[in-house]
Amino acid sequence: MRQRAYLGVDIGTSSSKGVLVRPGGRILRTAVRGHSVDRPAAGHVEMDARLWWTEFVELASELTAPGDVEVAAVGVSGMGPCVAVTDEDGVPLRPAILYGVDTRASAQIEALNAELGATEIFDRCGAELTSQAVGPKLRWIADTEPDVFARARRLFQPSSWLVYQLTGEYVLDYHSASQHTPLFDTVEVDWHEDWVRHICPDLELPRLRWPGEAAGVTTREVGGVPAGVPVITGTIDAWSEAVSVDAQNPGDLMIMYGTTMFLINTTRERLATPAMWSTLGAVPGTRNLAGGMATSGAITAWLRELTGGTDYPTMLAEARDSGPGANGLLVLPYFAGERTPIFDPDARGVVAGLTLSHTRGDLYRAVLEATAFAVRHNIEALREAGSDIFRVVAVGGGTQGELWTQIVSDVTGLAQTVPNVTIGASYGAAFLAARLDGEEHISDWNPPAHVREPNPELREAYDILYEQYRALYPATRDVVHVLAERQRN
Repeated sequence: MRQRAYLGVDIGTSSSKGVLVRPGGRILRTAVRGHSVDRPAAGHVEMDARLWWTEFVELASELTAPGDVEVAAVGVSGMGPCVAVTDEDGVPLRPAILYGVDTRASAQIEALNAELGATEIFDRCGAELTSQAVGPKLRWIADTEPDVFARARRLFQPSSWLVYQLTGEYVLDYHSASQHTPLFDTVEVDWHEDWVRHICPDLELPRLRWPGEAAGVTTREVGGVPAGVPVITGTIDAWSEAVSVDAQNPGDLMIMYGTTMFLINTTRERLATPAMWSTLGAVPGTRNLAGGMATSGAITAWLRELTGGTDYPTMLAEARDSGPGANGLLVLPYFAGERTPIFDPDARGVVAGLTLSHTRGDLYRAVLEATAFAVRHNIEALREAGSDIFRVVAVGGGTQGELWTQIVSDVTGLAQTVPNVTIGASYGAAFLAARLDGEEHISDWNPPAHVREPNPELREAYDILYEQYRALYPATRDVVHVLAERQRN
């Protein structure tokens, strides 16, 4: 007899991940497809949307190949907000422009602020125009690729693209829409029609639903999933990760350890600060203040390749031996600009204090500490905006080695709950799909495994290092801005 199961697939920056989950939350199988982004010019980060569908089919096929499951529902999620434009038939017209790691639209941000009013944008959207915003990237296409823009009729995210391919339905979740600044009004909770007409009058924007609502059913057999299977609307990966670890309750803060670092604080009321993104939550009736780093795990991958491709367990052991403070090294982790809370696409990585005696372990330790300092900077911005943080939950691949999460707890002084399952967004997508089948509580699926407590003996030393970290960016900003300009030329 075949087992009933739920399929969850997430399209990420460096890989796509799939999971099959039984009722009750037990994982049957997982699968991964690695990929890379394209960087055709300085500040440009792209990916072919057709790859997202190809990898979905491959993952679904691999997971269902043994023939022992009946897929009862499909859940999807993906990185975002991205800008994937297609014609009226859903055919991609150019590579998708990725989320805030793509910093190409600085001129368009300036122009739209002048045209619409920066204060009006912030008041309506809950966020300023930054590299994370969708509107300036659409304007960039209009300005630099007018032939493409003239043919563009639809706008997709990775999750909505998969839904469209599976069901033929052109829908988007409310949370993802709330990151389409300035096209979405977070006060009225709907598209801002005047600004939509101003920026992209010929685009048909998708119908809006909540992440766990059914979008439609599969129209044909795909990758072992038969026709007629319900598919959820889906959402952006970090919010699906928050669902996967039950971190969508008011006062919860989720820290996602991945290629980039992401933080989501759930609130009941609408809070807004220029230092963070104010969005709708993944659950009706909730709001979020969110932050994201442009790089985190990406730096560790870069350092690994730069030093010969040594395995991560070895590098983590070397970083542990280096000890707190990395033997006098301090790093700014702005290797691809930075998103929150400084919003500086021209920020760059800095390694301060380097000597001939420093080792790879020291560098790796300093990078991990740099990401922890950046997390603390974001948490301070959240609190300054009025957020309450009662519970911190860690998720993502970076939780596996223990050292990284311990450093973050030591630097911030906050305990972190690490749940039993930390694979993240694909698991959250599978749970949202399972809700269509009667499953109710993610806490039943994924209870806490342990709590990472901060070491109070390290607090004073890390407080001093954090002050130096905060001083390093303004001290080097003018120099790295000049270097960033040279990198573009």
